[in-house]
Amino acid sequence: MASNYYQIPLKAGKIIRNKELDKVSIKQSVVSFIHLITTSYFGECHFDESFGCSIWNVDFDNLTSTNKLRNIIADSLVESISGKETRLNRVKVDVKIEQEEFKNSSNLNRIRKRVDIKVNGMISQTSEPFSCLERFYIAPLSF
Repeated sequence: MASNYYQIPLKAGKIIRNKELDKVSIKQSVVSFIHLITTSYFGECHFDESFGCSIWNVDFDNLTSTNKLRNIIADSLVESISGKETRLNRVKVDVKIEQEEFKNSSNLNRIRKRVDIKVNGMISQTSEPFSCLERFYIAPLSF
C-alpha cells in the first residue's frame, strides 16, 4: 500500500528548503497520532481544547486507587481516540499500572508508576486489525 501520510514530527527544515517530506503507512500514521493524543493534556492545543487525554490530570495523584486511575485513563483515551482518530474504529484500550523501583548510586530506592496502554482497533480504510503500545511513567519519584 502506498505511503500517503506525513511522518510526525514534520521536519521544518525540509519544508523551508522545499524538499519532499517523509511519508509513512496508514498504520504508522495512526500510531503517531495516538502518541500525540496520549502526550497532550486537555487544553494544551488552543485550537481544540478537547484534544488530549487525562493522563496528565492524574500525573501526581497518589491518593486515588490504581483501579480508579486505570479506569479514568482508559475511559479518557477511548473517548479521545474514538473522537479524534477517525481512521480507526472499534477502539479498545487496555491500561495496566504497575510500580517500578529504581535504585540510584546512593542506595536510595525510588518508585514510579508505569502506565502501559495497549490500543486495539480496526483501520477503517483497509479493515485490517490495529494494535499499538504506549508506555509512560507517572507520579513523582518517591524516596
